[in-house]
Amino acid sequence: MKRLYFIEPIVAIYAFASFMVYPLVQQYVYRRLWLEITNSSYPVSDNTSQCAANNTSHSRQQDEVQKAASLFSMYSDLSSMIPSLIVTLLLVAYSDQRGRKITIIMPIIGSLIYTLSFLAVSFFELNLYLLIAASFVSALFGGIGTMLGGCFSYVADLCEDSKQKTLRMAVVDMMIGLLAGVASISTGYFLHAVGFNWPFFTSAIFQAVNLIYAVFILEETRVIDRSETAACCRAMQKLACSICNLFVGGSSQRKWVFVLLIVTFSSLSFVNTGGLSMITLYELNEPLCWSEILVGYGAAASTSIFITSFVGVYLFSFCLPNIAIAFIGMLSVAISMFMTAFAKTTLMMFLVRIPAMFAIMPFPVLRSMMSKVVSKSEQGALFACVAFTENLSTNGSSAVFSRIYAATVAWCPGFIFLLGSGLCIIPISLLGIFRCFHSLDSNDNQALLSEDGTEASDDPPVA
Repeated sequence: MKRLYFIEPIVAIYAFASFMVYPLVQQYVYRRLWLEITNSSYPVSDNTSQCAANNTSHSRQQDEVQKAASLFSMYSDLSSMIPSLIVTLLLVAYSDQRGRKITIIMPIIGSLIYTLSFLAVSFFELNLYLLIAASFVSALFGGIGTMLGGCFSYVADLCEDSKQKTLRMAVVDMMIGLLAGVASISTGYFLHAVGFNWPFFTSAIFQAVNLIYAVFILEETRVIDRSETAACCRAMQKLACSICNLFVGGSSQRKWVFVLLIVTFSSLSFVNTGGLSMITLYELNEPLCWSEILVGYGAAASTSIFITSFVGVYLFSFCLPNIAIAFIGMLSVAISMFMTAFAKTTLMMFLVRIPAMFAIMPFPVLRSMMSKVVSKSEQGALFACVAFTENLSTNGSSAVFSRIYAATVAWCPGFIFLLGSGLCIIPISLLGIFRCFHSLDSNDNQALLSEDGTEASDDPPVA
């Protein structure tokens, strides 16, 4: 069978299957905790809001449910953080020697296990805390950071031109948003019509199809060195050296550029993911009290920023440098979070997604900028470090923001978004420092690589 070099179908199916589950997870946990704490069934109606059904006596119980749900989210994130970090770093960096497909196949297997575990707990009404164990087991196969690290390394292998690399990485982000939005909308109606079991089952089917495509249809981009198949110690030593070389090898300029960019990337990921992780609980709380259908539309509106961000990257790349594009995206994150803190109506909650329309732009731009300062043989090690820091910031921020939300939900539910908006000053300041002391254009890229001695351009220098 002829194999294909198209990574986008895997990203699309993975996003669709995953975002059929993600909006359901907090809603399922929320309803189970509601049943346990209030000893009453969760209020379900065809209205857009459940607040009308909640009298004053339920307000304190609802705060307790909100607190318990956010703490459960924190425990789940912490249980998966350590194994996911280790597996991500090892797999994505190891892909430089053993091929990229392993970094794509393993997370799909983990997602399939995670989804089937949710299906079992929902169908048989098992103990809710078994889901934390399921998060730990699935993290042993990597996570979305591992998947994205492998996919971006795959794209970097195929692209020669830096602009092509930036646009194709933006396409990957756009595919996530497009399919995640479709999945989020359909999940709301799916849940309203048939409950939790069928969406979990459908997601598992898509993950299985994705696994088949990745194993049997996707072509490998890296030549696998069969002579090192049995030399595990030698391969691990080479792996460690490739990661260390990113930080200690090459010129001092390359080292500080790489460190500054990766810290900027991880700090922005911390803020953005932490805020998004609390959106569903915020929407379920008073005064919004959204139904599952509105939650689905809200999730779709949030994921639509992947599409608008891709359009922004594509259009702005013709007239603005990469740093300016990243600045616009960071300001987009800060403004939308600030507005979310004061959104008290359904209309306002949808309108706050408008300033967030460019919030994803910095991520493909920063990945592309980091990819320019390392050689082709170091792309796997690079994206392993990026995926590692992204996983660390993602899981860490979800745990931290969940704990803060649990402590502040009773007196100021929007405080967590004000905090996120304020923290945006960190990546903005770091990128400002980078802009003051360095300009990463094509000539700078050649200079950095030439000083390192790892890769030099075949093109003659521009006068």
